[in-house]
Amino acid sequence: MTTLMMILGIVVFVVGLLVSIAWHELGHLSTAKLFGIRVPQYMVGFGPTLFSRKKGDTEYGIKAIPLGGYIRMIGMFPPGEDGKIEARSTSPFRSMVEDARAAAFEELQPGDETRLFYTRKPWKRVIVMFAGPFMNLILAVGLFFTVLMGFGITQQTNTVASVSDCVIQASAKRDTCKASDPQSPAKAAGLQAKDKIVSFNGITTDKWNTLSDEIRESAGKTVPIVVERDGQQKTLTAKIATNQVAKKDSSGQITDGYVKAGFLGFTAATGVVHQSFGDSVSWMTDRVGDAVDSIVALPAKIPALWDAAFGDGPREADSPMGVVGAARVGGDIAGLDIPATQKVAMSLMLVAGFNLSLFLFNMLPLLPLDGGHIAGALWEALRRNFARVFRRPDPGPFDVAKLMPVAYVVAGIFVCFTILVLIADVVNPVKIS
Repeated sequence: MTTLMMILGIVVFVVGLLVSIAWHELGHLSTAKLFGIRVPQYMVGFGPTLFSRKKGDTEYGIKAIPLGGYIRMIGMFPPGEDGKIEARSTSPFRSMVEDARAAAFEELQPGDETRLFYTRKPWKRVIVMFAGPFMNLILAVGLFFTVLMGFGITQQTNTVASVSDCVIQASAKRDTCKASDPQSPAKAAGLQAKDKIVSFNGITTDKWNTLSDEIRESAGKTVPIVVERDGQQKTLTAKIATNQVAKKDSSGQITDGYVKAGFLGFTAATGVVHQSFGDSVSWMTDRVGDAVDSIVALPAKIPALWDAAFGDGPREADSPMGVVGAARVGGDIAGLDIPATQKVAMSLMLVAGFNLSLFLFNMLPLLPLDGGHIAGALWEALRRNFARVFRRPDPGPFDVAKLMPVAYVVAGIFVCFTILVLIADVVNPVKIS
């Protein structure tokens, strides 16, 4: 049964992956057609074609390898300086440029002269290239809102799971009290497991982060604590101790390091909590920040990833993960001993996170990513406006094809990184519990 559930989880993620890719390419397709650009192909996947059907002047299809997708637009690059596709050159770099230029015109038909991508104004090309990643962002936000407000997420609550007997510094990393350890303020005040803290020091809140911050800021103070116990409210009094506790970031997450702060001495119970619209926006903002930080930190994580793939190093929880790794996590989620609603919620979160990563990754201003074409269009607009202001000749379209040697280098780096992640995902995968 567990194996069947894992297979089902993997299938669910793969379907979510295909939908995400198709949704991304639909953004490019719809805006390209809106601006009159001819699109001969709309494909989900790479490799051999499994299914295709032509409607109008576009062939729609699904290919065998679900690791991406594409649409083919006519005239992605302008012709050579003489207005024609240039003759082949013995220079390997020039050959790259000419091959890219030739591919942009290989399906040119009579009447397409007015339907070329490069002839559209820069702002239209920006919209066409931005529409794909933007569709991923829309899907990510929609899924995040669905989970946060509809299903809820597991987080700490104001309900007491257990009460500490004594005050122990966080760096001590022990649970057993010594004779020299003072009694915890929670124990002395009479706090009990299953108590729900309604207010602390006169501040009413049902949010754990708010309660935690108030406790930390009350070191040395004697405060009233109102708890709900067996359906009735009871007021306790505690003198908050000063202790070494784990450091928290701005979003309330525990980070490396310790700080001196107020300490009450209890463990908060976890539960599924539905988020408000404002809390959901705040949560997503934090996740976007985390995702950006992760992309910036990718180069620094390569040594540890290499050690995890080819050595005996551990696979860190925040290690880069590819499609295979994400699919395995999807299978792990389906096999967890948790309510079915939370399995659905976690699966949706996985797909949402994938789409958020697709958006951010594609916005990098590097060819062959969408962000590289956006950067090229913006540069063209800048230099044309500069020429107009200073009454200079129009420099014409910016020839993005000349950057193809750089694009091949970037693509090569991406391919090597993808292979490394794939090997790590197979031999030493990221696991959840």
